[in-house]
Amino acid sequence: MGIDNIAAVDHHPPPPQNPFKLVGCNNFVRTNPKSDLFNVKRFHHVEFWCGDAINTASRFSWGLGMTMFAKSDLSTGNMVHASYVLKSGELNFVFTAPYSNTTYCSSCSAAFYGFSCLVHRGFVASHGLGVRAVAVEVEDAHVAFSTSVSRGANPVVEPVVLRDGRTVIAEVGLYGDVVLRFVSCGGGNGGDLFLPGFEVVEGLDIELDYGIRRLDHAVGNVPKLGPVVEYVKKFTGFHEFAEFTAEDVGTLESGLNSMVLANNDETVLLPFNEPVHGMKRKSQIQTYLEHNEGAGVQHLALVTEDIFRTLREMRKRSGIGGFEFMPSPPPTYYKKLKNRARDVLSDEQIKECEELGILMDKDDQGTLLQIFTKPVGDRPTIFIEIIQRIGCMLEDDQGRLYQKGGCGGFGKGNFSELFKSIEEFEKILESKQKISETTAS
Repeated sequence: MGIDNIAAVDHHPPPPQNPFKLVGCNNFVRTNPKSDLFNVKRFHHVEFWCGDAINTASRFSWGLGMTMFAKSDLSTGNMVHASYVLKSGELNFVFTAPYSNTTYCSSCSAAFYGFSCLVHRGFVASHGLGVRAVAVEVEDAHVAFSTSVSRGANPVVEPVVLRDGRTVIAEVGLYGDVVLRFVSCGGGNGGDLFLPGFEVVEGLDIELDYGIRRLDHAVGNVPKLGPVVEYVKKFTGFHEFAEFTAEDVGTLESGLNSMVLANNDETVLLPFNEPVHGMKRKSQIQTYLEHNEGAGVQHLALVTEDIFRTLREMRKRSGIGGFEFMPSPPPTYYKKLKNRARDVLSDEQIKECEELGILMDKDDQGTLLQIFTKPVGDRPTIFIEIIQRIGCMLEDDQGRLYQKGGCGGFGKGNFSELFKSIEEFEKILESKQKISETTAS
């Protein structure tokens, strides 16, 4: 079976006495049962499939301040596909496109074992620019794969030992045409050269860095939340980290339901959204599902060490090859923000939030600063979130400080503002479409 319909297939349905049901943000009690079925360390990389890898990678490099540091293409002996790796801190983005209509590649020249040109072309035809793989570093990819498949995960690529003799990758279906890729480095350092088969890009004139440091969470939109959440929990053991219902985060016009799953260390956060029907307007999640032709990654939340610096650099490039941002909230939002944020942000920082369009939210543990781009491709599908989390600093066994996962929450207090912004964006598109249809007739 392919993974196209993974969101609709529940290999291991929950027992009848305990049906899937959201209780809402206010009634949700966060616990961490340490229930992972295999050791998951962190996000390793995200792979985008696109029609032309070098141009797409260059655009993301310029727009996000990520340096192109590794490649696998014709110049490295890869006759099957071009893949370029962007890096900023711990964040790795890979952009891949094939060279020809080769039906299947088992050749050692391909960087990703089992890469299929036909599958790639079908993916891009259905979804446009989109995320194919969310990769996590695990202690042992063999164990992660076998455990997942034994508990109902859909196998996509069986474990493969790469040319260094240590690194292993494997894939299982996540939702839609998106795969969860397991990477283990065999006691290595996680791959300074990214993965075997890639070479360092030499002769860079400039190294871009706008302050982005890692992937915080990767959000998936699915038709039905329950089957997907239960499917992923079943084969990973991930625990429920947060949840939201339309009552928590919707507007009077549209809404969604959402559940966040996390690994033991809460370094890998996977939120899932489903549309809510029967409201005044079509849910933005439903709009995504229609344009994406099914489930897929809705957005990637990228952590910056200084959101003000990052946004100043990104906004300089809006309109000249960078990314556009969703409209800012009204001035009343920032008047209220002064009362909510004085204990965390200075008056100067609050003013800069308004100038840059940054949103702020808090939970009982910390503070979240966030902003959203417009869709990054032709379709109103995938977009980028830039965030900074403040607070929740802990100390590990070696005395090193680290930030607790999900500090400040997921912007519950800002969902309505985001929804309103998207609704206005969609209304503009609908208006343009009606004018076009009237003119054509």
